[in-house]
Amino acid sequence: MPQIMNTLYVTQEDSYVRLENDTLCVEVDRQKKLQVPLHHIGSVVCFGTAGMSLPAIHRCADDGVSVILLDRNGRFKARVEGSISGNILLRQAHFAKANEPDFCLRIARNMLAGKIRNTRHLMVRGVRDNKDISTEDALKLKETAQYFGHVIRKLPHLDNMDSLRGAEGDAAARWFSVVSNLLRITDKEAFAMNNRTRRPPLDRFNALISFLYALLLNDCRSAVEAAGLDPQLGFLHTVRPGRASLALDLMEEFRSIWADRLALTLINRQQIQASDFVISEGGAVLLKDEARRTVIISYQERKQEEILHPLTAQKMPLGLAPMVQARVLARVIRGEVEDYIPFLVR
Repeated sequence: MPQIMNTLYVTQEDSYVRLENDTLCVEVDRQKKLQVPLHHIGSVVCFGTAGMSLPAIHRCADDGVSVILLDRNGRFKARVEGSISGNILLRQAHFAKANEPDFCLRIARNMLAGKIRNTRHLMVRGVRDNKDISTEDALKLKETAQYFGHVIRKLPHLDNMDSLRGAEGDAAARWFSVVSNLLRITDKEAFAMNNRTRRPPLDRFNALISFLYALLLNDCRSAVEAAGLDPQLGFLHTVRPGRASLALDLMEEFRSIWADRLALTLINRQQIQASDFVISEGGAVLLKDEARRTVIISYQERKQEEILHPLTAQKMPLGLAPMVQARVLARVIRGEVEDYIPFLVR
């Protein structure tokens, strides 16, 4: 089984990554803060004004280590990697299947079913595990979970992409309207969220999940590329220049159980508090630097948590699940298996 390669996140402003023999050194104000052997690293992610020397970039390209540049809020800016290797026949099949409406519909439907089932599971479990939840909050979550069950039963009868995307948008809106009911803190209003906002996020919860989604998308893109597929050619998400549509497709079944759940955990354990955000004059809400580091550490720890993959019946770190799912998708595209089976939590 493949191993999870560590991601080196460089978050501090004006940090500088340079090559030293077979290691990457992170410096701040010319002082060495961290030194990591290259063979332990799968990718390097630099936030904001963090920089990297050309020799370090060249060595990463030679060693198959991706270098990703994000702005300070986690929004993708650029990606540097070496020569693309892989199975050209698989990519040809991928492009051919993307032009088959029935195939695209089938894949998108199953991915969406995985997303909705997993989100419903998070709601049901949240109500069950919180003995102190108010009757009103529990009722709202139960009603939304019941509606999600209705959507799941309706999915097989949706026969075009517009209706599928409409169902996905409606389910997402309903989820974000009740997610705050899963908070267990006294000052819930500080993290209240009624709808999804981005670019920029307009409340603390949106700011937190936007940052987590950026981390998750990077992992899903790496999984898609490792499987030999084109990350920009999606089935559920429309093709758009510069957008990793297939990585976004793969990400859907992991959003709630990975990113949203982690956001709730960080807030409920008070590892992230209202004071960890900056609100600009224009209303944009941003995570402070130290809070971003807290989120990244927790995200990396979550990747190492052991799960039982429902399809392979093997125990593995959660961080490997996107890679397994990308390989399942590749097998479907090749015609080796009939249907794409999404990752479902139990």
